[in-house]
Amino acid sequence: MKNCIAIYYNLCKSKKNEEAALESVFNFFFLTACASHDPRKNPVDEDLILTGFPALSESHEENIPEFTESSVLTDYLTYAALKNPGLKAAFLRWKAALEKIPEVKSLPDPRFTYGYFIRNVETRVGPQRHKFGLAQTFPWFGKLKLRGNAAWETAQAEKERYEAAKLKLFFQVKEVYYEYYYLSQAIAVTRENLNLLEYLESVARTQYTTGSASHADIIRAQVDLGKSEDRLRTLKDLRHPIVAGLNAAMNRPATAPLPWPRRIEQEKVRFAEDRLLEYLKQSNPELKVVDFLAAREKWNIDLAKKNYYPDMTLSLETIDTGEADMPNVDDSGKDPYVGMLSINIPIRWGKYRAIERQAHNRYRAFQHERTDRENRLAADVKLTLYKYHDAERKIDLYKNTLTPKAEQSIQVNIQTYIAGKGTFLDVIDSVRLLLEFKLAFERAVVDRSQRLAELEMLVGKQLLKDFE
Repeated sequence: MKNCIAIYYNLCKSKKNEEAALESVFNFFFLTACASHDPRKNPVDEDLILTGFPALSESHEENIPEFTESSVLTDYLTYAALKNPGLKAAFLRWKAALEKIPEVKSLPDPRFTYGYFIRNVETRVGPQRHKFGLAQTFPWFGKLKLRGNAAWETAQAEKERYEAAKLKLFFQVKEVYYEYYYLSQAIAVTRENLNLLEYLESVARTQYTTGSASHADIIRAQVDLGKSEDRLRTLKDLRHPIVAGLNAAMNRPATAPLPWPRRIEQEKVRFAEDRLLEYLKQSNPELKVVDFLAAREKWNIDLAKKNYYPDMTLSLETIDTGEADMPNVDDSGKDPYVGMLSINIPIRWGKYRAIERQAHNRYRAFQHERTDRENRLAADVKLTLYKYHDAERKIDLYKNTLTPKAEQSIQVNIQTYIAGKGTFLDVIDSVRLLLEFKLAFERAVVDRSQRLAELEMLVGKQLLKDFE
């Protein structure tokens, strides 16, 4: 099994990026597992389809990746998929729902009855001493099948809840991972700014010794240095809670160390809103949950109509008969056998109508819930798509326009200040502006990646490969 995983993963990875390869492995094992057995007949194999990987047992601990400086996002997603207890719980709820199918499709247990004659009944063939009976109830034709179909829809709903849990977990990991990346870039940018301020302080000291600048310029540089040092310490302290959040998603100790992210994918993709909304309708697991629950109620409506028909019970009884007191009696000691058919009489029509109305109302409720949830999710998609495009616009603005101009402004202001034609305040302002632009650029890069991850969670599928 592990060799098959490795081969399939490498084949996918050769065609797509690592995250797409991971998703392909997930889908491969899900489709294989679901196609190879009918969960309504056979129990589900937890080892195979828990998260698309082998079971979370001690024998498979070697499949869990170690985090090093070369680790990428796929390693974090794999670890979370293999270790997250919430995903495990969602799978077990699905498994429990699958086990409900054979329960509801089975006949009721047969009933065995025993009777003891406190006073023997004397008959011609002998005294009757004991009575034994065996009875089996058979629900009306089609009831068991309808119950099984309703349970199957419930199991499918639990499967989609599991899919939703997986998508939410992946989004959680991606969001914190990207935030961790932003923190690393913010620290790097702040250190660059700190080095630049130290250089400017030395320039101000030089100008002060030559009489070309005032002592206020040195103080101003030192103030900004202190503010940058404080900002740097704040950013460094933020690493611990971010790492704790990422560890929580992966079921690791909060204090377990994690290396800085090396890079994140910065692919620019144009999304068509109508196409995203179509994906939402087709693939969102939350909507599928409601669809399956509505389908369950349709089966329950048919099942409620069966209540007007009786169930049948077949039974067989025998009486233990002793030998007759009189000799030479024909059939002496012969046990009698009685076959019986009994039916319940469904006369509580008011109750049956109420059960049927309940199923109808639940079905209509799920239809309205589906519409309401789709509307809310569509609004979330539109808002997230707006944020994605806004982040793209900012990336282009800060990268190609504002940051180059801010860098050019610093050079000009420094040269003007050294020449005695400019003020030190102009230099400091341009440095502050450059820091703001660089941090805004890194924030926009991360925002775009986070919003892409959120879009994938909302529509229920990976988007990059569909819009390439």
